[in-house]
Amino acid sequence: MKPLASYVIDFIKRLEFMQDWIDNGCPANVWFSGLFFQQSFITGCKQNYARKYVIAIDQIEFDFQVISDAKAYDTNIHPDDGAYIYGMYLEGCRWDADKGKEFLAESHPKILYT
Repeated sequence: MKPLASYVIDFIKRLEFMQDWIDNGCPANVWFSGLFFQQSFITGCKQNYARKYVIAIDQIEFDFQVISDAKAYDTNIHPDDGAYIYGMYLEGCRWDADKGKEFLAESHPKILYT
């Protein structure tokens, strides 16, 4: 639970993010945790892919690629398929620093979010 002051600051950031989306179109890099219902965004990405390649949406599976070196990709340009996202939090697991950011591992004891 957040204190009211930090909630309001986060709420204002969400409003600015959404207003920028309305004014300038879909951003190239989407603030995932700023969305209220992330599943609808993922479904929208699947729908765009299904329409582009004329595939039934129920035949499409979503795949994630973790970008550990953002300098290797220009995240200011829209990808051909899918979306660049940031601000995704993990619950009940963590990134394995020894193997790299592409691998998930068990959480450390008594740490829920990483």
